[in-house]
Amino acid sequence: MAMSGGNAIRGTRVGAGPMGESERGETAPRVRVAYFCATGHETRPSFAAEAEIPETWDCPRCGLPAGRDHTAPPAAPRNEPYKTHLAYVKERRSDADGAAILEEALGRLRASREL
Repeated sequence: MAMSGGNAIRGTRVGAGPMGESERGETAPRVRVAYFCATGHETRPSFAAEAEIPETWDCPRCGLPAGRDHTAPPAAPRNEPYKTHLAYVKERRSDADGAAILEEALGRLRASREL
């Protein structure tokens, strides 16, 4: 059995355009909406004319939220800094509590070494 070489895409001609374009029909009427982020970027995504337009949109350049009012863009979300385990423990226990727990643990360790 001989393998035939040549073009792997059969049945198309050069310049035919995207396949299936004629079957898709007309595109829906579109509307462009301007969004502005806190850093001054403007983005203009397009939506179907009958679609519900969102109040905010993520800026594709910086990732901040963008609003439709250029004079009052949404504020950047507040990011909580990473907390260590020790930071969480210090929120729950006072220094006096920590000293008492340490003294108790040292007492048990000393007692176990005496045996």
